[in-house]
Amino acid sequence: MYRILTASKDTYITDKIIDNSFRATDANVGQAATLDLFKLYAESTSGSVTSPMEISRALIKFDLDPLRRLTGSFLDISHSSFRCTLNLSDVYGGQTCPSNFKLIVFPLSQSFDEGMGRDIVSFSDLDSCNFITASTNGGTAVPWFVSGANKQGLLHSDNIDIISSGNLLDGNGVVNLWRQKTFSTGEENLSVDVTTIISATLANRMPDHGFRISYSGSQETDTITRFVKRFGSRNNTSFFNRPQLIVKFNDSIQDNHSSFLFNVSGSLFLNNFHRGRYANILTGTRGKMHGVSGSNSLLLRLTSGSIGASGTFFQKIITASQHQIGQNYITGIYSASFCVSQFTGTNPPNRGEIRFNSALANEIKNAGSATFTQIWSSLDQTVAFLTGSLVINTVNRNSFSNRAKRLLTSITNMKDEFGIDDKYRFRVFVEDIDRPVRYKKVPFETKSSIFDRMFYQIKDFKSGKIVIPFDTTYNSTLLSTDKDGMYFDIYMDTLFKGTVFTVDFLIKAEGSDLIFTDVAAKFRVV
Repeated sequence: MYRILTASKDTYITDKIIDNSFRATDANVGQAATLDLFKLYAESTSGSVTSPMEISRALIKFDLDPLRRLTGSFLDISHSSFRCTLNLSDVYGGQTCPSNFKLIVFPLSQSFDEGMGRDIVSFSDLDSCNFITASTNGGTAVPWFVSGANKQGLLHSDNIDIISSGNLLDGNGVVNLWRQKTFSTGEENLSVDVTTIISATLANRMPDHGFRISYSGSQETDTITRFVKRFGSRNNTSFFNRPQLIVKFNDSIQDNHSSFLFNVSGSLFLNNFHRGRYANILTGTRGKMHGVSGSNSLLLRLTSGSIGASGTFFQKIITASQHQIGQNYITGIYSASFCVSQFTGTNPPNRGEIRFNSALANEIKNAGSATFTQIWSSLDQTVAFLTGSLVINTVNRNSFSNRAKRLLTSITNMKDEFGIDDKYRFRVFVEDIDRPVRYKKVPFETKSSIFDRMFYQIKDFKSGKIVIPFDTTYNSTLLSTDKDGMYFDIYMDTLFKGTVFTVDFLIKAEGSDLIFTDVAAKFRVV
């Protein structure tokens, strides 16, 4: 899963001196197209102060409800593949900008109003929030505890604006909760890891009020002017310049029904539906039905040959479980992971396994594969939930060759348009042009090649800009596999309306990276 959450509100607050006479501490710029960060030293006069300081600080909030809806199903915020990154895009337009500085990001301890102001020249629009006021409640102003949202302290303190540290009850004690980024030229984007903050917020261990971004430490109080670091706000006309919370999580399912190999561990999956919805298997007697759930809750039995014919029967029994992604059990999905050896050997068989007979061993040797009956059943084997077949192949071996594979990739269920609230599953087909051709007299279905390291990427078709990149670190763009081939899911609200997109693929196989660009027909989000 790769999701992009856009800001639900943002603004910046300032005490800038206007016309050398007064400070714009009550000014609001909530509808401005940029988030401007500056520190001015002795650039104006203010009464008897001949070298005054003027600063601004940005505030930003993201709606985390799309993630909350997933934490109750498959999203495990404690999993190592869960990553959240705060991204702000620089909108340098030739103006003077500072260099060699640091920005610091704090989680906010109290809420702010975005406001309707947009004047960033004379700062004449008055509204909350501003440098003095965070929000209004029933017509009453709610001030910052220290002007500029500048009172920091420990998590759960009653009188702070920003949270500097706290105990998140995760066994790590008190930890720093601020994040920092160094800028060399001043034209870089801001990108900081906020996984800990978002995880704690989703777990209700931190308030959900967003972030404050400012110059770091003494860089707000020294005698150097830093004007102006400018990021795009959520009101920017370009989607690519708007603030983003990038959420990554590996929720892929690798089912090996079409790619199981002897001597290599693989996984098989079982889906159960009630009237078109995922649901746990029901078993038991009338009036005492219960759902099959949790670990070690059912059996998968592989058989071949005939029990009645002496020396011809093979059996392997595997304990299966309700499938887990991270710590979450997934409703209606079950899995079993195991390995089947093609060699008989003299060692005693594993528990629940009867070794291959000579006839089956010869079949594997001659055909390079063998077909087994698979039976998913209750633990006592009195109730069979599903019976099917499984073909296991021998491992592919050939003479040494560095020739790259010739592959054709396509999306078989592409549509022209998708709604912004859609979640769509794209089915992917890969054909190996060089695979051996077997001629048959009856019609047969060409099966897709299966790759367990295949990734997708989404691009803006017109500009070529990458919206969702290949993620080979946390595997958030890794394709899933099943008995019919490969697939991946896209939440269309991650993209943006009125724009045409296309899909690229990356296959990591046999020591090479194969990239396929503009594979699919174009699609638009409406």
